[in-house]
Order: sequence, then C-alpha cells, then structure tokens
Amino acid sequence: MKVLKKGTIVGLTSLFALSLTLAGCSSETSKEPAASASAAPAASEKPAATKAATGSDLKPYEVKLVYPGTPQPDQAKVEDAMNKVLKDKINASIKLMPIDWGQWDNKTNLMIASREEFDILFTAQWNGHAVNVGKGALMPLNDLLTQYGKGITDALDPAFLEGAKINGKNYGIPTNKELAASGGVVYRADIAKELGLDMGKVKTMADLGDVLKTVKEKKPEMTALFLRDGDNLNAHYMAQYDYLGDSTIPGVILKDGSDTKVVPKWDQPRYKEILKLTRDFMQKGYINKDAATTQLSGQDALKSGNVFMITSSLKPGKDAELANATNLVGKLGQIELTPRTISTGDTAGSMLGISVTSKDPARAMMVINLLHTDKQLNNLINFGIEGVHYTKVSDNIIKATDAGKNYAPGAAWQFGNQFLNYLYDNEDPQKWDKFKEFNKSGKKSPGLGFTFDSEPVKTQVAAAVNVGKEFDATLDTGSVDVDASLPKYQDKMKAAGIDKIIAEKQKQLDAFLAANKK
Repeated sequence: MKVLKKGTIVGLTSLFALSLTLAGCSSETSKEPAASASAAPAASEKPAATKAATGSDLKPYEVKLVYPGTPQPDQAKVEDAMNKVLKDKINASIKLMPIDWGQWDNKTNLMIASREEFDILFTAQWNGHAVNVGKGALMPLNDLLTQYGKGITDALDPAFLEGAKINGKNYGIPTNKELAASGGVVYRADIAKELGLDMGKVKTMADLGDVLKTVKEKKPEMTALFLRDGDNLNAHYMAQYDYLGDSTIPGVILKDGSDTKVVPKWDQPRYKEILKLTRDFMQKGYINKDAATTQLSGQDALKSGNVFMITSSLKPGKDAELANATNLVGKLGQIELTPRTISTGDTAGSMLGISVTSKDPARAMMVINLLHTDKQLNNLINFGIEGVHYTKVSDNIIKATDAGKNYAPGAAWQFGNQFLNYLYDNEDPQKWDKFKEFNKSGKKSPGLGFTFDSEPVKTQVAAAVNVGKEFDATLDTGSVDVDASLPKYQDKMKAAGIDKIIAEKQKQLDAFLAANKK
C-alpha cells in the first residue's frame, strides 16, 4: 500500500475532523499494481452497462457476490426477493455465494488464481486486501464510483474512502459502520450467572484465567474459550497492533501508543506475553484443541451451544447482534479489554471490491450502491423476508419469527450501510447514536492517515506472507511451545526479507509524518 499525499493533518477531535484529515490526502507515487491486466474491461473503459437511469435501459445480468459466512437454508428465497428489487431498479439478479470462514482464504485464493468469473468480493485490510490488489485481482473503482456510486459518496464519511486508498485509488467500497474499534470477548451471560461468575471483575486478558478455570471445572462439556486463526488473544483488534495497512504484511506500531518506530510484532513486549498466556490456557484445557485448524467461525462456534466465550472486535451492541445470529437472544454479554482506537486500517476493515473477472463492473457497482442506499434491499440481505423471517414491531424494529433461524447470516457489518439496518427488538433502540459516540471516543493511532505501499518490496512481502501462514495460527492459538517455535518463525521471516520490509515501511511512515507536521 501507499503513503498518502502530503497534506495538512489537523487535530482529530471528532469524526468530522478525522474526515478532513484523511480527505486532504492522496497518492504520492505514480506506480500502480497491475490490476488492469485482465480480459475484463477496466473501470475507465466504461463497461457494457453505461446507463443507469432505469432497469429497462440495461440488459439482464446476474451479479455474483462472494463473501464469508455460513450458507443459510433460506438463501434461495432471499435471493428471489432481492431479485424483484434488483430487476426493477437495474434489471439485475443476484447470486449469493457465502463461503465458510474456515475455508475463506483457501477458496478465495483459488478463485483469484484461476481467474474465476464473479463480480463482488468481500475484502479487508486485515484479510490480505493489499496483497490481492498487488495480484491484480481487484479493479480500481474511482471512475465507477463517480458514475454509479453517488449514493455511496453522499452517505459515507470521506474518511472511509480516503483511508482505504492504495496508490490514490479505491479497490474496495467500505461498509458505512463504526469507525473506532476495540477488542474483547463475547460470552454466555446465562452460564456466567448460573456459575455465579462476577464478569465485572474481568478487566484484562489475564483476568480471564479464573473465569475459564471455573467454566472448565463446572462445565467440562463446554469449550471455555474458542479460538481460531485470526480470532484469538493476539489478533490485531486485541493486541492493538497497527500494521499501517494490510495486516498480513510485517511491521507494526501500537494503536494505543505514541511511538512511531516500526518493528516486528515480536519486538512489542505484549506479543510474547500474549502468546505465553494463550499457551498456558491451552495447556490447562480452556481452549479448543483444534484452534489452529478449525473451520468454524466464532459465531458458528457460539451457535453450536458448547462454547462459553470467544474473542471479538467490539462495538456497541455486538453481543445483541451475535445473539440474534446464533439463536442465543438474551444469553450473551460482552467485555471490552482494550482501549477504543482509530487507525487508517479501521476505515478499510470491511469492504466490497469488484473482481477484474466481472463481465459487467458497472452493474456490480450499482448493486453496491443500492446496498448503501436502498433500505429494502439492504435489510433483505441482512435479515431476510418480512413476514417470513421477521415481523415488524415498528418502522425500524423487528422481531424474529420461528423461521428466522433459517436466515440469520449475522453479517450486516459486511454489506453497504449499517445505518439502514433494522434493529431487533432485543437491541438498544439508541444503537446508532451510540455508534457515533463510540467513534468520537476512539484514541487516534500515531499512524492515522498513512498506509504502506508494498510495491518496492513486493517480493519480500510475498515470501513473508507465506511464512506467516506457516507460524501465526499455531503460535497465536497456543497450539505450540512458544520458546521452541518463535525462534524458527523469526529466522524464516528474516530469510524472507522482513528487515527490508520494515525499513521500507519506516521510510514511508517517516516521510508521511514529516510532511504532515502540525
């Protein structure tokens, strides 16, 4: 990724100020990833569907949407309902293509490598976004956004689009949602009450030990703490690492700190402390033994009924959202264990990109625009069909029906504009107002406004990403001895070229900070 162009960064005392800060930035380097090296039409070539006045102006087209999540029993019914809306507005239909979280990386990497034809892809900085842009998998969207995304730009805080740019271009359209982030746990509040646990005493990761010990002793049939690759005590949202862009690329500062020296994560004292704590929990039997390899998401693990606690990136009402998605209404609670922070990466934490293999990128952008603007379509993909999967309590409040379990993807944070979402009757009716307050309370990372351009060290980055895949999952889940495995990880990263990556990242960050001194 890239250093954003020189601009004056003002004090970030509100989201508005944050918007001004990032909106004053753009690319400084002219070199672009080879995203246009595809048989599919480039965004600037004005693909087939160049008029978006009405559906009657356009030829029929099926838009394939690929995203992480568990396929739902009533998916076909929801597709049919969405198609009625899409046909009338843009003469399109939609094919929902969810992929289980445990298979997400492997399957999407294969789809990209084989140049499989599809249209829209979920993407995020923490999920290899910059790497996939470097592979030429995603299309630059600026022209398409101008032509077909007015609803997006009207509603979305400029901070999101500016913060998500690579080389001055957007390769993904961010979800309109919370901008700050914190890490913590979601747990079975009903079980905690049954066991007499005082969850209010849990303030740190180490405090989890006594709770997990009690659950293990009194509920041996339950997994006390469910962890997996990417969702564990050392995840970026828990440890507060700011990767200054794509989290698969080595070199961090701390979002909750003030130091701007870029280092390998193992040079941050908390890294090894967390690994040791996790290893201790694993050896005591608190963590699922298959943590490094499980195909389950945390949401699906909770839904299984045999899990007491998961780690999670948190926001107001996250426990209620998960409760509705897991049939555990009224049975979940959440605890923040980290400060609330804002980094450039948080602006690109959930996006929809358009594949270079799309046969009609314009129509794909029209669908993304509708997910940001059309309340009916947005709520169909997120909650299903009114009268089937839920009933209306009021204009914006819904109640799940018995059939609601057949369509509960729990993925509203992935699609369009969350501020269009209905609220379940068990959620706080002031949820969206609390989102705004949550954002205002976030501490700004010292690297806010900067993203790393990996192009100068792309060979080293490719090698380092593969080394990370070999070691991160087993270390982060406590599945291997830290003292035995960490030195091997460090040696292989050094051989892959981590020193060059970090030197380049530091060089770019220093230039950015110097250019934007107050």
